Amino acid sequence: MIRASENNEYYELTSPTSMPKASGFLWNDKMMIHVNCRGYVVAQFMQPEPAKYSYAPNLEAKTFMQPEQPYYAHHPGRFVFVKDEETGEVFSAPYEPVRVSTDHYTFCVGKNDIVWKVEHQGILIEMTLSLPKDEAMELWKVKVKNTSQRKRKLSIYPYFTVGYMSWMNQSGEYKKELQGIVCSAITPYQKYQDYEKIKNLKDKTFLLGDHEPLSWEVNQEAFEGEGGITLPSAIQQNELEKGDSRYEMPVAVFQYKLEMNQDEEKEYRFLFGAAKTEEEIANIRERYFLTKKETGFQDGFSLAQTEYANYVAEGQGCIQIKTPDADFDNFVNTWLPRQMYYHGSTNRLSTDPQTRNYLQDNMGMSYIKPQIARDAFLLALSQQKASGEMPDGIILHKDAELKYINQVPHTDHCVWLPICLSTYLDETNDYTILEEIVPFAGEAEEVATVSEHINRAMYWLINDRDERGLNYINQGDWCDPMNMVGYKGKGVSGWLTTASAYAFLIWADICEKNGQISSSKEFRQQADITNEVINKYLWDGEWYARGITDDNVVFGISKDKEGRIFLNSQGWALLSGAADETKKQSLLATVTEQLESPYGVEMLAPAYTAMREDVGRVTQKHPGSAENGSVYNHAAVFYIYSLYTVGETENAYRLLRKMIPGPDLNDILQRGQLPVFIPNYYRGAYKQIPRTAGRSSHLFNTGTVSWVYRCLIDGLFGIKGQKEGLRINPQLPSDWQEASVKRTFRGAELQIDMKRDETVSKIEVYVNNEMVEDGILKDLNSTEEYHVLVKIPLEG
Repeated sequence: MIRASENNEYYELTSPTSMPKASGFLWNDKMMIHVNCRGYVVAQFMQPEPAKYSYAPNLEAKTFMQPEQPYYAHHPGRFVFVKDEETGEVFSAPYEPVRVSTDHYTFCVGKNDIVWKVEHQGILIEMTLSLPKDEAMELWKVKVKNTSQRKRKLSIYPYFTVGYMSWMNQSGEYKKELQGIVCSAITPYQKYQDYEKIKNLKDKTFLLGDHEPLSWEVNQEAFEGEGGITLPSAIQQNELEKGDSRYEMPVAVFQYKLEMNQDEEKEYRFLFGAAKTEEEIANIRERYFLTKKETGFQDGFSLAQTEYANYVAEGQGCIQIKTPDADFDNFVNTWLPRQMYYHGSTNRLSTDPQTRNYLQDNMGMSYIKPQIARDAFLLALSQQKASGEMPDGIILHKDAELKYINQVPHTDHCVWLPICLSTYLDETNDYTILEEIVPFAGEAEEVATVSEHINRAMYWLINDRDERGLNYINQGDWCDPMNMVGYKGKGVSGWLTTASAYAFLIWADICEKNGQISSSKEFRQQADITNEVINKYLWDGEWYARGITDDNVVFGISKDKEGRIFLNSQGWALLSGAADETKKQSLLATVTEQLESPYGVEMLAPAYTAMREDVGRVTQKHPGSAENGSVYNHAAVFYIYSLYTVGETENAYRLLRKMIPGPDLNDILQRGQLPVFIPNYYRGAYKQIPRTAGRSSHLFNTGTVSWVYRCLIDGLFGIKGQKEGLRINPQLPSDWQEASVKRTFRGAELQIDMKRDETVSKIEVYVNNEMVEDGILKDLNSTEEYHVLVKIPLEG
């Protein structure tokens, strides 16, 4: 039912009903498309703010995806209706909306395309979706093959949802000169000042075909008739009526009639996307469909597919692994860097990504394209206030402004600067970035080095504290919906205080390596002072509290009936050094007992079942969903990273592996997701609501993935860069006898083989049969390949 293809290029599902929300996604610099196994689609493009060209049938919020995305009969989709002209029988590919149980079905999620293969009563339909590299447009191929033992007469109806475009103005018609359907709308607006913002938007949706259709329909209501979407009246007729849409809801449907001999195959290609003018659409048609065979050039459609495949391939990570867990290898080698690259290359298709997201996503780009990470860190710092405070979002476009959650003040953004920058420095050794001159935001035109910028960020964290030395939370820290702990100006975040201590330590290390010894000592001292405060006010006897409210109520402690323990407070206490050995063992045991589930480690427990007004809207979320007690993978990976940091190897890998669906089939079915991305959460509240626990949110926007990669580099395989070179110190689980990693590091290529060896009592590292005493590979030449052998004791 679920399998990786032989070359690991695809992950395949052979049932449209066992996991109806199973999905994949594609993206480019202008758009994103999320498609599920049944043919439903959520697509969005930037102009510069997020916009749609394939809408729902009713007015909806302009959100890209919802957690656990609901689908319904008229949900936007891409389908092919197929009618047997001799019997009148109808089915649809890939499954919706007719929902006929077909003879064979395969949904194939690939790195640069997504394919469905559906066969029913001797007719094979193969649908392939890909994208161009840099345009807001879908590239579709539909192959039809007669696999029966007789001649067949068919009609096929490629169907593309247009939906409710606008209450102001919408229409659609077939354009013979374009060989396509063009639907037009005007983005609604009220204030005359907004006209300047909307007049240049791409408000046309087009469907172009490389074959002239026999007929078409552009009117949704006329197409469905009395039969509805599951058996439209229009396809029960001999031909579609060539209708148009005049302030009616448009659709884009073509009809092709085929007479096919045994084993005959025909292919149709389509372009579906957004444009401003018909001239632009005509240009698109010429570029993608007109061939130049006389010159030996590829047609534009095939060339675009090749360019897109090359674009996705640029997102290769810096490691390729081989371990005893082949499914884990497949995910790490194929899907994890792809998801990480999506985040870093598109910034989640936002013009004002949250600062913490922007920095962490670009932390991941340090492993793929370090120059992009470098530029991102400098851009973020250019929007820092002279006080050291970081904004709630980073403006990426001149016409953008801070929106939605970025209008709510959060207090955690400064901590991510040294934490994320440290990865870039580990990978590149580019300490020159610290001397770059960057302006501050504001009218004063003040400038400073990157070092001074981060110093000010650390001082801002030191100064934004109450009389006890605990960091204020305002209307949220990393946990956005924890919005009512400190809105009166007194509440504090235990997690942020701990995270600040860790940030001080990281920055102290960077300062020391950069020769700034006095600054290094200062921030180490601040970390020590902060850890003392944490232990004085936040240790509850077995674990750390999450915070203290405006009314001086400590929460996330043993006396709380709900929200008794929060994961982040525990993991970051390991990172900061606040937890000594006794406290470490206590909190580890408590996390295992109270927060672990079969699907990972939960963010808090027990999940809240009612509003707690001194904590905020996190308590209003459904128990086990999102931040309210789910296996929120971003928080889980912080904890896993902390486990690797303190040498808890077995726990770390066990929880890391739970982030990926499977390999057990029942586990995959319960999560309802193919192992091609890590979602932002799996349902939690396992002890309270076991029936729904484990369900995937199917949201692939998550800061988790950069940290997972960091866990692999710094922890599991222990192949972390540092100023002197590459340090080798793996933490393999005890049941792995060997593993190998191909590692790209500062231009050098290394083949690293790790084997357990009964003759050694500690890890030993050999390069070209010569032992490296300290395990640090120095003076690596970027033009050479290295063979490294790592001998690991049988135990420990």
